[in-house]
Amino acid sequence: MLDRQTLASWKNLVKLAEEKKSQHMNDLFSADENRFAKFSIELPKMLLDYSKNLIDSETMQALVALAKECDLENWRSKMFAGEKINSTEDRAVLHTALRGSVSEKLQVNGENISQQVNQQLEKMSEFVEKVRQGQWLGYSGKRITDIVNIGVGGSNLGPQMVTEALKQYSDHSVNVHYVSNVDGAQIAEILRPLEPEKVLFIVSSKTFTTTETMINAKTAINWLTAASFDEKSVAKHFVAVTANVENAMSLGIKQENIFTMWDWVGGRFSLWSAIGLAVALDLGFDKFEQLLAGANVMDNHFKSATLEHNMPVIMALLSVWNTTFLGAKSQAILPYDQTLHMLAAYLQQAEMESNGKSVNWEGKEIGYATVPSIWGELGINGQHAFYQYLHQSNNVVPADFIGSVASVTPVKGHHKTLMANFFAQTQALMTGVNEQQVREDLKAKGRTQDYIDKVAPHKVHKGNRPTNTLLLKRIDPHSLGQLIALYEHKIFVQGIILQICSFDQWGVELGKGLAANIEQELETGSVAVTHDCSTKQLMNYYLNAQ
Repeated sequence: MLDRQTLASWKNLVKLAEEKKSQHMNDLFSADENRFAKFSIELPKMLLDYSKNLIDSETMQALVALAKECDLENWRSKMFAGEKINSTEDRAVLHTALRGSVSEKLQVNGENISQQVNQQLEKMSEFVEKVRQGQWLGYSGKRITDIVNIGVGGSNLGPQMVTEALKQYSDHSVNVHYVSNVDGAQIAEILRPLEPEKVLFIVSSKTFTTTETMINAKTAINWLTAASFDEKSVAKHFVAVTANVENAMSLGIKQENIFTMWDWVGGRFSLWSAIGLAVALDLGFDKFEQLLAGANVMDNHFKSATLEHNMPVIMALLSVWNTTFLGAKSQAILPYDQTLHMLAAYLQQAEMESNGKSVNWEGKEIGYATVPSIWGELGINGQHAFYQYLHQSNNVVPADFIGSVASVTPVKGHHKTLMANFFAQTQALMTGVNEQQVREDLKAKGRTQDYIDKVAPHKVHKGNRPTNTLLLKRIDPHSLGQLIALYEHKIFVQGIILQICSFDQWGVELGKGLAANIEQELETGSVAVTHDCSTKQLMNYYLNAQ
């Protein structure tokens, strides 16, 4: 396996990066009136403008050359064909199969997975219809009014983000709630106003051993049985999404009420499966299918478009360019649509858990920067919080601006003001304002020379801050499916370029293992001498302060 840094395309990009660092985007725009046309991609419901990056045609050709030299097209084919590209866990990576992106005859471990997916979709559809139509009854014979989804990580972030984003499309046949935190305050607050006889719990855990999820599930069972005085009521109020049927049944959940997970679906890419059951219950199964269909459109684009005009490929290459070659340490996700207020949190897990690694496919240390830290907030809120940092800090933070042409909740005058800020911010981050411009502006406003000399340096914006602009027609189930799948495929491409195992998460395991041992010590009140002095004294302080 060739080290990426030995590739001719990589060496060329190192050279180009040194040249581009002395350039300004203002000059690139002045030199090329067709820059937007060259560096944008339009799909039926989505536009990507990436012209406000420190790139030119030579840079983009070099980046595409890197993708080809990394054999990206072959790796893409391997993923869609069901080859075991998750090498550390010896698994296929086929979340795309959940949304109709594979052949009917696709075999994984000798089994037709398309058939399995269709069976689970039919089971979900029938279940959703029963609950939403009031045919699924609780222990007292009353219909279900509230759904509580218990999960963490991929079993929570994806479905909750989608539920929040598509809230305006819910008919409120049921009310959906999410519990993820093992801090008892969350589940207590959610359960307090609910009526046990009208609540259905979805326990989502691939292994059905995740500590946080199991603790919350047992608390929910205790809450239910305290009201029903009957442990058998669990069967009427609990369903599970898992690959571990035996463990789910041990909690009193009936086998027919267990929805299947597969080892070829990673948790953070699983909302398209029965992990999205809460979404389907909230919106209706038809809208859940629209979400899948939107993702399928992006899958087909990713498979068929040339690398030069491939939206996920371009976004991944730009991330590699800005981070690995130009030295950016973080990236901001800045949605200008209230519906997407959880998107940054979702993408934090999707990208950082996937590609936040420091060894390559062979387990050798990587000698280059991999992916940036991901953070962000709704656009207008962020403008009055951290945009100061984006505009004038010494640290350059590339940003994705995501907006919509039409609001799902139109209120006269609001959306134009929102979008005016959306367009203005990417322009300001790119153009900036130099000291001469600041001085001329202050002089035109009648300021004294002393005031101008004092204030002018503080008002300089260097600009040259890279941004991508994603503009959707409207946030709906179909376009949201496209958007999520876009970022999923971007993450896959990043992993191939950077030679990272994107579909494992061993970094999550160490702390969890230590926590299990520490919990036993906190339970007995006996702190092991093997802990470092800091951890040992912190635990003793905690125990003695109770």
